[in-house]
Amino acid sequence: MRIGISVCSLHFVDDPRTGAQHMVERTAAARAAGLDSLFVGDHHVTAAPYYQNNVILARMLAEWGSKPFGALYLLPLWHPVLLAEQIGTLASLSEGPFIMQCGLGDEPQGIRMGIDLSKRVGMFTASLNVLRQLWAGESISEGRYWGIDQARISPVPPDPVEIWVGATADQAIRRTARLGDAWLASPGLTLRQAADGISRYHRYSEEYDRKSTASAIRRDMYVGESAEEAVRTVSPYIDKGYRGIDPEALLIGSIEQVSEQLRALKTLGYTDVIVRNISQDQSQCLASIERLAEVRAEL
Repeated sequence: MRIGISVCSLHFVDDPRTGAQHMVERTAAARAAGLDSLFVGDHHVTAAPYYQNNVILARMLAEWGSKPFGALYLLPLWHPVLLAEQIGTLASLSEGPFIMQCGLGDEPQGIRMGIDLSKRVGMFTASLNVLRQLWAGESISEGRYWGIDQARISPVPPDPVEIWVGATADQAIRRTARLGDAWLASPGLTLRQAADGISRYHRYSEEYDRKSTASAIRRDMYVGESAEEAVRTVSPYIDKGYRGIDPEALLIGSIEQVSEQLRALKTLGYTDVIVRNISQDQSQCLASIERLAEVRAEL
């Protein structure tokens, strides 16, 4: 099983340079811990500082090395030609392969950005087609959503871009099996729900005669010095209803307990777990990431 990290992009700080520095430091800690992949998220028009993925990822790569990396993109919020160019440039900055995580986006963000997301499923599918053709070096036209006329990009990614699709509903998981290279399961899935989801994804992949490159799941986590310290640290977050996630779906505990929880996901067939810090305290985040090195050794 591979363990990657999605470095949190939302930081409640007075000086925006502080949040950016925290992301850079967490990236360096993830590399030192030997983690297998690096990601950042995608969100727009936020009240608190949210560091935009392409820009901050370019800086983080200076700390990362040559392992796989990428970002989440809510595809209907992006013009596909611009996104293809941005990813082509990012992919040129590292020896590691680029992984694009992607999803549909939501109506509130679309409204604030002046984008009609009532047809976001169609936009999502069309965007994937445009991106793949542009990355292949082709000249493409697409008139339904963006009025693209004979567009071509350069640089194209030096290696194939792997596409992980985030999906939860049954229809979305079926679409992922048909269109994506891999499935990225929601961080809110309990173990029972995670088992049901991966079973459906594998079944649909077989129906479409497609071989998945990964079955990934995100888990918000805190690896403590001990079980007691872990519970003490995360309790204030859980008591406030942390992100609306069922506590059973959180990756919390000692090194041994977290290792056991990861083994359970591996048994279900998950190849990758992408972790994200629960704590907002930088020292706690760095310590938790550092302990993941011991978790990897346990696995």
